[in-house]
Amino acid sequence: MTQFPFQGLSSDEAARRLAEYGPNAPPPAKTPSVFDIALRTLKEPMFFLLAAAATLYLFVGDLGEGLFMVAGAAASITLVVIQEFRSERALQALQALAEPTAHVIRDGAELRLPARDLVPGDAILVGEGQRIPADATLRAGDALVVDESILTGESAPVTKTLAGDGVDLAFPQPGGDFTPFLYAGCMIVRGSGVACVARTGSRTAVGGLGASLAAIKGEASPLQKRTGDLVARLGAFALLFCALVTVAYGLVHGDWFEGAIAGITLAIGLLPEEFPMVLAIFLALGAYRLARRKVLVRRSSVTETLGSTSLLCVDKTGTLTQNRMAVVRLYTGGAVEPIPEAPNAEEHRLIQAALRASAANPVDPMDRAVHALAVNLEIPAGGETIESFPIKPELLAFIQSWRVEGGGLKAAKGAPEAIFRLARVDDGTHAHYASTVEEMAREGLRVLAVAETEPTREEGVDAPYRLLGLLAFEDPIRDDVPAAVAAARRAGVDVAMITGDYPATALAIARAAGIDVTRGATTGAEIADMPPEEAAARLKDSRVFARVMPTNKLALVEAFKADGHIVAMTGDGVNDGPALAAAHIGIAMGQRGSDVAREAAHIVLLDDRFASIVSGIELGRRISSNLRKALTFITAIHIPIAGLALTPILMGLPPMLLPAHVVLMELIIDPTCSLAFEAEPGEKDAMLKPPRPQSEPLFGTRDLWLGVAQGFAVFLAVLSVYVLAMSVSVPEAQARGLSFATLIVGNLSLALSDALPKGVSPFARENAFFWAIAAAALFVVGAGLYFPPLAGVLRFAPPATEDLVLAALLAIGAGGWYGMWKRLLSI
Repeated sequence: MTQFPFQGLSSDEAARRLAEYGPNAPPPAKTPSVFDIALRTLKEPMFFLLAAAATLYLFVGDLGEGLFMVAGAAASITLVVIQEFRSERALQALQALAEPTAHVIRDGAELRLPARDLVPGDAILVGEGQRIPADATLRAGDALVVDESILTGESAPVTKTLAGDGVDLAFPQPGGDFTPFLYAGCMIVRGSGVACVARTGSRTAVGGLGASLAAIKGEASPLQKRTGDLVARLGAFALLFCALVTVAYGLVHGDWFEGAIAGITLAIGLLPEEFPMVLAIFLALGAYRLARRKVLVRRSSVTETLGSTSLLCVDKTGTLTQNRMAVVRLYTGGAVEPIPEAPNAEEHRLIQAALRASAANPVDPMDRAVHALAVNLEIPAGGETIESFPIKPELLAFIQSWRVEGGGLKAAKGAPEAIFRLARVDDGTHAHYASTVEEMAREGLRVLAVAETEPTREEGVDAPYRLLGLLAFEDPIRDDVPAAVAAARRAGVDVAMITGDYPATALAIARAAGIDVTRGATTGAEIADMPPEEAAARLKDSRVFARVMPTNKLALVEAFKADGHIVAMTGDGVNDGPALAAAHIGIAMGQRGSDVAREAAHIVLLDDRFASIVSGIELGRRISSNLRKALTFITAIHIPIAGLALTPILMGLPPMLLPAHVVLMELIIDPTCSLAFEAEPGEKDAMLKPPRPQSEPLFGTRDLWLGVAQGFAVFLAVLSVYVLAMSVSVPEAQARGLSFATLIVGNLSLALSDALPKGVSPFARENAFFWAIAAAALFVVGAGLYFPPLAGVLRFAPPATEDLVLAALLAIGAGGWYGMWKRLLSI
């Protein structure tokens, strides 16, 4: 932790004030209760059909069957509520991770705390790109430029100046220029400083601190929208068929009660109401699993896209490197020297000028490195800061004016070409320094130039800058980056590095990280000069980009998207917002990123590590794969249910499936989809395959037809058992029981066949959920066949043992053929 001249509050005093004033947060949003979830569930078409069947049984049919339907519907609702409650808890955990933070000074040390822990009197560090975490007064640093449109509606930013001694600190209405008052929720456009917190929580002007940043956007994904529309259309189709079957059965057989039961059974079989529930659960729990890998998903729908990423555009500093800058070389015009134990006069002035051209309360890693060097060599700044001039796109240099013993001066530190221009060096000096910069850049060092004016006592006169030398910074590559880059490339994910460094520095770092450097480095100026319609073709194979400005990032994203890539882009700066928003997946840095970047991004990287992005892609592929399998299983399972509800009637046979049977099936299907499939491990070769093409949907025509084929195989097997049993004069209840047992075994085999990854044993620990569900399902079937009260309700009778064994073997083959085929292909 860095020491500061502002001591701030003590920890004990801060704790006392937090107890007195409460958390710096809006009132918590109301979370859905169990009752709310249950009420929402009861509005689904499936439960309308179950209620209709239960009502018919209770008032027209058998009381026992009616009570069983009521109990079954209650159990089904309970399962849905448990699963949705699990999803809600996962989303609440994400909300906690997404809470905004603040840099605060306590006990004389800088800390990063949740913004909700701020109290009146806290000293906070504020800077460009941050949202102000509480109402405060500006006490030190630069004049700030602040966007207060969130409160005033005015698009023009306002200027904030330091609070003077004795100033009236009663907060006026927001919007005034040249005042020291900072308002929670407003964005700092330019400048940095130290502020004193005055009001927190509901007492702030906005009263809703952090709502936009902390919110996990739960908008529907494209797949959720498509499946929602599909379920709505199938629901209308199912209700129409229910009416047609009821009328046809009643007219032909004269039994309107059985006709209504048959119609309801068919409608339930046709309605894949599990689709929306499974999608919501997978995306919510997937986002929670990603957060455990330090990848915070702010828009849950992006979970569906993450596994399809084909190109990662990443910043060098802090993502590929450790973001722990240290000054390792000095150059004052002679030879490049390592850091001396006792600097000479030129080196002393170079370091002192660099210190004067660094923020007093440093956040930038290079400013921190300069401060650390000055402290180690006991070199003071020697004066008082007057004014700061932040870096601008047209001048990549940070300048500060100082009042020193001999008068006023300005110190500048920044990109060498900017400082050369500022100091107006002659061509010979420029060439000499430029070759030195290139030499250090080839070693992977980041180079800044330093210039300073001579002190002058004349007001309003700017003395000329004198070039003092160069500082070379080293920021080592993270240890896990080469392996992560190699893993990404094996998975068909290209990695492009974007940096503001010199091309030589960029190529040296990229080479060490394992990024493709065969096309050399493309500069931001070259990108800017490319016509947009030609950019995709010209940048197709480039993977190293140097001297890149934030505006160039947006052009890169658009070019790579035009080339057919699913683009993930990292960013941390104020100006990175447009590129992050334009990318398919915008990734903001959680530790060093600006609030602007985090609000524009789809994902926040909690540890800023490149390896976490690659880990997230791997988990994204697992989530997508398991979701595709679950949706295929849902499709397959409804084919035999619908077919067996209708076909026996068309063949003139007694109904095989009744609503009570479908309720039992639903009690098996729901936990199988949301527990067994969601918990399955990923395919072992998932990161050895290319990403899913952009044109290929997560659940497409191929998957739909695979589900139909699997379901049809189970349907034929069960129908064959039922027809054969009825043809040899087996009693109806016995034939129904034997056929239902065949259906359950076939569906369990189908679930295992779809869910099990290649190369994973069916008895692996990850399949514990499946075997627990299978055991429960087989126990219920056994009870239905051999426990007379339950058998009477379900209209079952125990079949012959040899018939049951043969039917089970047939069911295993009908449900498991696809899994067996996959295993044979992988041998």
